[in-house]
This record gives sequence, C-alpha cells and structure tokens, in this order.
Amino acid sequence: MLYPAGTPTQPEIIAIALSKLYLKPGDVFADIGCGSGSVSIQAAGMVKHIYAIDNRDEAIMAISANIKECGITNVSVLKGEAYCILSDLDINCAFLGGSKNIEDVLDLLMERVPGFVISAIRVETAALAINILKKNNKFRELLQVQISRGKELAGGTMFKPENPVFLIVGGKPC
Repeated sequence: MLYPAGTPTQPEIIAIALSKLYLKPGDVFADIGCGSGSVSIQAAGMVKHIYAIDNRDEAIMAISANIKECGITNVSVLKGEAYCILSDLDINCAFLGGSKNIEDVLDLLMERVPGFVISAIRVETAALAINILKKNNKFRELLQVQISRGKELAGGTMFKPENPVFLIVGGKPC
C-alpha cells in the first residue's frame, strides 16, 4: 500500500469508527481527508458507494493506487476542498479524518448527513469538534482509543503504545 505524508488510520480505529455508523449495504459514505484510503478500503465491502475526498495530490495518487490494487470499484476519488465537494454530494454517513476547515465541514455534515464520526489526534481538534456538535445538539459520543502492539524485547514480548485517537460521534446512526 502507498501512504502519503502523515500516518494512516490504524485498522482497529477504523473498525471502531465504522461500527459507530451502523453501515448498511445501501449507504453512500464519504471518507473526508481520505489519505491513503484505509477507511475507504475497509468500508467498501459494507456500503453501496464511497466518495473519497482529499485536497493533497500525494493522497489522491496513493488512494487511487491502493483501491486499484485491492480491486475496489465502488469508490470515487475526488480532489479538492471537502466543503465545496460535499455540497454537491448525496451522502448519508461520513468519516472525517482531516481537520482542515473543520468548522465549515462540520456545519455541512450537521445540516445534511444523519451520522458521522470525526477522528482527531490533537486535543484541540477534538475539543473544537465536541463544542461545535454540542452547541448544535448533534453530539452523541466521545471515545479515546489507545492501542498497544506486541513487540519483541530480549526474548520476550513488550507492548509498544500507539498514539491515542479521539473519535467523536455526531448526528444519529446512519
């Protein structure tokens, strides 16, 4: 798999985030700030169609290569500012993995999308998202997810922690 700058969302985080959306086969899903496409690739088998959105050239190249490599055909890759692109899409659930223009994107999601999950690694981003959702009565749940992976150490196994991730659930289940 190709990865643009930044780190891809860990599979365990994706599993929890997607479980909070209660995805169904007829859903149309947006992966906002899609990066390498790890969320889109995992969701592809669960929904009717995915719009994978990112404004970075390297992300668009990475996700395009990764979905082709996986043989996935129900993902449309869209380059540009999420707020502008989302205005023209008919979606019913979303994963927001980027924080650029988060206020504008959240305003649009709260107005048009029944359910969404925001992934944040910065405390400030999580706090901003929570405050916006609470102010608009769209806040459902906050999770702080910390995973550790086993690693070989001196003939034994230790746990090496990954960075914690905040998942903020908004709207209602899709």
